[in-house]
Amino acid sequence: MPYELPLPEPFGSQGWKVKIFDNEPPDDPHATVIQKTRKWRFALREQRFMDDDPPPREVPKDVVTTMCTNIQELVRQWDLIHPEQPVYTKG
Repeated sequence: MPYELPLPEPFGSQGWKVKIFDNEPPDDPHATVIQKTRKWRFALREQRFMDDDPPPREVPKDVVTTMCTNIQELVRQWDLIHPEQPVYTKG
């Protein structure tokens, strides 16, 4: 089951979402930022956007701040959903 990070208003009502999907193909651990039909991948290890298109600057600063503030929860949720590919390996 996917995880959705709660976002402060007005972002939710504007169609913004941050999700960790359970059906992701093998890929670097990331959260997906969604705004209606547009999507950005945000790397959980490096805490940066993985793609240049659409431009990451179009994601509101408060959405990025909310992700960074809640990075431990995003990492925890990724590891629960994708135990075969944890964000950080113990070693």
